[in-house]
Amino acid sequence: MIIIGIDPGLATVGFGVIQKSDEKIIPVSYGCIRTSAEKQTSERLLEIYNEINALFEKYDPQIVAVEKLFFNKNVTSAMRVSEARGVILLVAQQKQIPIFEYTPAQIKQAITGTGNADKRQMQEMITKLLGLDEIPRPDDAADGLSIALCHIHIMR
Repeated sequence: MIIIGIDPGLATVGFGVIQKSDEKIIPVSYGCIRTSAEKQTSERLLEIYNEINALFEKYDPQIVAVEKLFFNKNVTSAMRVSEARGVILLVAQQKQIPIFEYTPAQIKQAITGTGNADKRQMQEMITKLLGLDEIPRPDDAADGLSIALCHIHIMR
């Protein structure tokens, strides 16, 4: 089974692709989709749409796990992340891929055992759990992997 974890954003969308085979968990790919702040929001959303579509075509996931929006004090930023999330959810729905959503606290709990883990703890656990040689970079890619891994742990 292929699971793609997605950390939504307008400037950067982090993703992690994991394959689960029996009890074996294999990291397949991870990275980021980046959009330029010099483009209009609508252009950036179309770029995210096209890149997510290509990602799903390439890996043919059975599950898409997406981070739920964590509303912070910056309303403008939250709105832009919401727009990007909407595009991601739309592509998954169009391809009829089941979508699972997790809060940041659920993701941290599933990976480290505590909902209060910091970014460094998360990155170190992802590296260890997936048998990687180094911490995935950039941070958004590591977040994508952690969301996919969260889904596997919660579904056990």
